[in-house]
Amino acid sequence: MSEVTKNPNLPKHIGIIMDGNGRWAKKRLLPRFVGHQKGLNAVKRIVSYCSEIGVEALTLFAFSTENWKRPKDEVNKLMGLFLMALQKEVNKLSENNVQLRIIGDRSAFNLEIQSHIALAEELTKDNTGLVLTIAANYGGRADIVEAVKQWQLANPNSSVSELTEEALGGFIALSDIAEPDLLIRTGGEQRISNFLIWQMAYAELYFTDTLWPDYGEKELDSAIDSFSKRERRFGQTSEQVTKKC
Repeated sequence: MSEVTKNPNLPKHIGIIMDGNGRWAKKRLLPRFVGHQKGLNAVKRIVSYCSEIGVEALTLFAFSTENWKRPKDEVNKLMGLFLMALQKEVNKLSENNVQLRIIGDRSAFNLEIQSHIALAEELTKDNTGLVLTIAANYGGRADIVEAVKQWQLANPNSSVSELTEEALGGFIALSDIAEPDLLIRTGGEQRISNFLIWQMAYAELYFTDTLWPDYGEKELDSAIDSFSKRERRFGQTSEQVTKKC
């Protein structure tokens, strides 16, 4: 087991933008879909490792609302890969006490995928280990808009002037778990691409050139090590943070 397990500053919640599958395949003169298949292997590695070292929550950006613009054949194959993962991997997750959640607008998926999402969440809902969230057909701005709509439905007699950050936060996706401490993006790009933009207000950002299919335990250790060396002030001064410690 890694030395990271002894680190008192281990992030409770890690978010990952899994980027670079297509470029990984292109470098090897392979179809882009092969990169996505290899990317699924990386997901398995990281989920297993996070569960092993005691990370409480892991949220993976699998498919954005903008990804529908990709070539139809690639989108269809991605949907097939998503369905296969739901069919074949969920029992393993449950056996390892992992709770699976899917966030995003699932109405755009076919009925078979929607059914397997519901079955997977039901099967794992009482598990008490790692909370694994897959963001699929998800966008951070849409998340906020939907939260406002849900707040209005829950408070039909309230004026928008009464809306507060605290009140709206209860309707944002994943509001019942700790906000991400650490955001990792693989593949060399340095942006958050509309991922958990409300939830990551104070997340530490970590960018790596490693393409997602090559990402593993060693790379995650490096990100966690970088995180553990940062001073998180949340608007306070260094002196205030030190005094609390």
